[in-house]
Amino acid sequence: MSERRHPRVVNVDEVEPRTIEKGRRFAAKMRSLGGNTGGKGLGCSHFEVPPGKTAFPHHFHCVLDEAIYVIEGEGTLRIGDERVAVRAGDYVSLPPGPDTAHQLINSGAGPLRYLGISTATTVEVVGYPDSKKVAARASESPAKAREGKWWVSHILRPGESLDYYDGEETE
Repeated sequence: MSERRHPRVVNVDEVEPRTIEKGRRFAAKMRSLGGNTGGKGLGCSHFEVPPGKTAFPHHFHCVLDEAIYVIEGEGTLRIGDERVAVRAGDYVSLPPGPDTAHQLINSGAGPLRYLGISTATTVEVVGYPDSKKVAARASESPAKAREGKWWVSHILRPGESLDYYDGEETE
């Protein structure tokens, strides 16, 4: 790692990667660029995904806007029900909602490197169409959320729905 030039400037080589590994399908190295430059309303992370892997399950956001910019390699983007080939130089816009459920899979022979860019938010609900899950999270600040410090964090499969006053004293 090299020395930082300025608190608002960071090189990808200056950020310690967080490794994502789960089962046979999910693997990546992620470096938070936005969080390491004091960004408040915009997040940006650098991802490196090995061949045949993906960083995340197929998902959509209910609040934040997301974008992907492919730096190097080739991938297959699942977007909604479609599969689209992407390569270096491609930019993808992913506004909130189920129509833009997405997953980027490295379908090339070498590493897939891309930037994941998103609005920073303290509250988010994420849907996972393949596994029928929903994640609901809320945090004090985007910085705390990046650290995994949530006030509320639940991932569940919808089923039982409670009445608004369930468990409250109503007498």
